[in-house]
Amino acid sequence: MTDITTTRGARGQATVEAVAAIPLVAAIVVLVLQLLAAGAERELAGHAAEAGAIALLEGRDAASAARDALPGWSRSGLNVAVNGQTVRIRLRPPLALPGLAGVLEADSEASAGP
Repeated sequence: MTDITTTRGARGQATVEAVAAIPLVAAIVVLVLQLLAAGAERELAGHAAEAGAIALLEGRDAASAARDALPGWSRSGLNVAVNGQTVRIRLRPPLALPGLAGVLEADSEASAGP
């Protein structure tokens, strides 16, 4: 026969362990979301560089075209450099973990001609 005190103690222990795991699960979720945002930024940097190069070919402002090619949430980390016919984009993802800023930056380059 099972002692009621033992059963209640086991349930209480499981509750304490579950509550203690919440910060760990939350940290893992934040890290995964941060890595997903960095991956999206790499793709977006490429699109912005291409948009800037196309704008150069059309005689428009490359920096404005690159900025317009990005969704609003990613524009704050945009840095555009135009050198001749080359558009270089550096894009920093929105960070929940500021220590990863340099590691997760995305660079892309596109050329509008020779």
